[in-house]
Amino acid sequence: MITFLRIDDRMIHGQTCTRWALEYPCDGLIAVNDAAATNPVLKAAYKGATSDKKTFVWTLDHFRMKSQQVLDSADRYFLITKNPIDMKRILVDQGFEAGLDRVCVGPCNDRPGAIRLGNNQSITHDEAQALEDITSAGYTVEFALLKEKSIGEWPKFRKQFGFS
Repeated sequence: MITFLRIDDRMIHGQTCTRWALEYPCDGLIAVNDAAATNPVLKAAYKGATSDKKTFVWTLDHFRMKSQQVLDSADRYFLITKNPIDMKRILVDQGFEAGLDRVCVGPCNDRPGAIRLGNNQSITHDEAQALEDITSAGYTVEFALLKEKSIGEWPKFRKQFGFS
């Protein structure tokens, strides 16, 4: 089962493994990103970021093939993507239903072409479209590095990207 949906450009790190696991208990982490899953060095680094939780780094296709097994598992997992576009591919394009209605957006570093929404939370127009699509599919998207440090939900920011 999935207990938490997270978009975080660092995917697996101490804050995810400790702080968020207090809010949403989990037995393991599933990071979905094609580049990380196909790079042995990155994959090993992410898997090594936690010693007390099962950790998987999968491609989008591998997640699609394993998604029902994840849902049927008694183990509790965080589903984490590196960016909003990958989360949209899972939730909207693949139609994955985790039984949750909230997606938490964490760190998204400043990059060329990105609009800064808050401290360490910047998204591009393509990522904004993905968040719009996720919201249209019935999810609440919230920007929060930590639960108590939320800067708001997607409707607060969507006009900055031309959505009315």
